[in-house]
Amino acid sequence: MNSPTPDGAAEHYVIGIDFGTLSGRAVVVRVSDGAELGTGTHDYPHAVMDTVLASNGALLPPDWALQVPADYVEVLKNAVPAAIAASGIDPAQVIGVGTDFTASTPLPVIADGTPLNEIAGYENRPHAYVKLWKHHAAQGQADRINELAAARGESWLPRYGGLISSEWEFAKGLQLLEEDPDLYERMDHFVEAADWIVWQLTGRYIRNACTAGYKGILQDGAYPSREFLAALNPAFAGFAEDKVAHEIGQLGASAGTLSKQAAAWTGLPEGIAVAVGNVDAHVTAPAAQAVEPGQMLAIMGTSTCHVMNSDVLTEVPGMCGVVDGGIVSGLYGYEAGQSGVGDIFAWYVKNQVPASYFEAADAAGRSIHEHLTELVKHQPVGGHGLIALDWQSGNRSVLVDHELSGLVLGTTLATRPEEIYRALFEATAFGTRTIVETFAESGVPVTEFIVAGGLLRNPFLMQVYSDVLRMPISIIASEQGPALGSAIHAAVAAGAYDTVLEAGKAMGKVNRAVYTPDAEVADSYDLLYAEYTLLHDYFGRGGNAVMHRLKALKRDAAATTSKKILEANSA
Repeated sequence: MNSPTPDGAAEHYVIGIDFGTLSGRAVVVRVSDGAELGTGTHDYPHAVMDTVLASNGALLPPDWALQVPADYVEVLKNAVPAAIAASGIDPAQVIGVGTDFTASTPLPVIADGTPLNEIAGYENRPHAYVKLWKHHAAQGQADRINELAAARGESWLPRYGGLISSEWEFAKGLQLLEEDPDLYERMDHFVEAADWIVWQLTGRYIRNACTAGYKGILQDGAYPSREFLAALNPAFAGFAEDKVAHEIGQLGASAGTLSKQAAAWTGLPEGIAVAVGNVDAHVTAPAAQAVEPGQMLAIMGTSTCHVMNSDVLTEVPGMCGVVDGGIVSGLYGYEAGQSGVGDIFAWYVKNQVPASYFEAADAAGRSIHEHLTELVKHQPVGGHGLIALDWQSGNRSVLVDHELSGLVLGTTLATRPEEIYRALFEATAFGTRTIVETFAESGVPVTEFIVAGGLLRNPFLMQVYSDVLRMPISIIASEQGPALGSAIHAAVAAGAYDTVLEAGKAMGKVNRAVYTPDAEVADSYDLLYAEYTLLHDYFGRGGNAVMHRLKALKRDAAATTSKKILEANSA
């Protein structure tokens, strides 16, 4: 089975494992050139718990999104062996494993890493489970963190664009404390899933620098102070040092070696290198050869994460963070993002498109998304008479406000479903342009725009982005960008390359300028973008807080029910 290198030496391989929102996927990658030889995928048995708790079917309050940590171990047991089998390699040739995860996706555990939901008596407590990245029920706690940090002039706040997200560790930790204080006291670590899975692989808990910096408010070696945390809630004073702080592992470093137990799960050799954990978006940058200053990588899937390196440290309004070495060593890594992109398209198709469209798509041998795209892609820009705001899942950048909601303006009795679908495409492109322009205005210009993720499979969507941005679009030449990126980090952890930059040049893949803007179409989109900006600022910057008021009414209506649900689940 050995695949010889040109000099006759046996080839070596690494495994990259990408833990996504609904499934985990593993890829076998050749160290010498990044060739992907086999993949395996495993769907999480419990998927996302956002309406009921899997253990007892109890209802969950609005904006919750939980997962079962044991599902992640099932990926190791199933996807990795499947990938090895598909590749045909000898597992003895594998020298390292790398992993990545969505973020922030933390879970409460005791000292040995056992999740609280696996402890008898806690399985029916919602706060004992993993809080997925899109768990937005801690918005109230995030608001308090932001208000207090602004009032105190906390130095770390500008590093996050002036606002902390409800998706991140501190807001979720404060919610856990205030809604289930007994569980909060019982947990020893509030650990990111990215680090927990490495713990399961190695038996060693190492906190990765990427998640700590972007989602854990670790700046210049320090977390928010005890005084600040106590001002939020006296019982929260020790959260950083008691529940979060731990040894930090740098990206591309080895977190340890594969344990005997994990070797049995995966079929890989015991003792091989396991890379420090990472975040799915950031780990993809070297896989797409998007690590030079000015190269913005957009990982477009259910949501979009925008990451970019720079040799300049500055403050970008509404960014998700800037971290020294947050993507690769020696550069400042910037992150921004959109909370909903593919999720918006999926929501619209699931809830708004008539059955007749599905029947027509089946008859044409196309998916419903392909069918809607085909119906509307030749329509002139503005021909639908619509403009939309892409806030169905709130706004991550640049407003950092999950209380905002979606909008479609201009519908008439003649508006067709495919036209609204296209307007939603355009709205997400306008949201990305807002991010790109905000970076440029802050002194961090985007010189190349590169796309990875599942949505790049829609050529029309990519062309819309190119026209709206007035920039060429390059695309990653891999369908498994995060997994390939994790494999690249595994190669460095195993010593096959000295740096992530060096490994990325050898193993990464990108096709440059696959889509280029049409000047005439871009001119038309400029007109629509101006309208988008007016609506963006009117509803998002205080012109009319109707979206907040509507959310408040919804919360008030659900408050009594939610309280009863939590009390019943805690009983």
